[in-house]
Amino acid sequence: MAAATSGAVVHAFDERSQPPPGRDGLRTERWAGLAAAVLRDEGVRRGELGLRFVDPGAMSELNSSHMGSAGPTDVLAFPIDGAGDSVHLPEQIPLLGDVVVCPAYAAEQAPEHAGGGHDGSLGDELALLVVHGVLHVLGYDHQSDADAEMMQARERQLLAAHYRRR
Repeated sequence: MAAATSGAVVHAFDERSQPPPGRDGLRTERWAGLAAAVLRDEGVRRGELGLRFVDPGAMSELNSSHMGSAGPTDVLAFPIDGAGDSVHLPEQIPLLGDVVVCPAYAAEQAPEHAGGGHDGSLGDELALLVVHGVLHVLGYDHQSDADAEMMQARERQLLAAHYRRR
């Protein structure tokens, strides 16, 4: 599924081998639209972003090989450095990077994040992780307390504008 906003395109894929029993209602077009809205609000007018939803096993492999950490995590972001630089010819669409989300892991931690506008649902958790991952691709980080505060404030603004108003 792809969502485009002002030229930015998000390709979203549910790559889980076995969705949970009873289906979890993961609609990739919904999350692609949210990611595209974040890109638009952050001033990205051109580019492609991948948004993948994976099983814990796949996330564990990515976390181990790219972050050096054992086990799954909720979200990983893989920016492509220099995507917005003049290295690209005018007719080329910049590749922004990929955001990978593990819904099973997100479901486990969602109740812990209840409060402050987050009801502890999987939907709220996935929305936060999509926004968080896209911001990482765009260069936001939370290494310092000041950076973390700035990133969290921007996440709240974007969620209020594009997710919680629905």
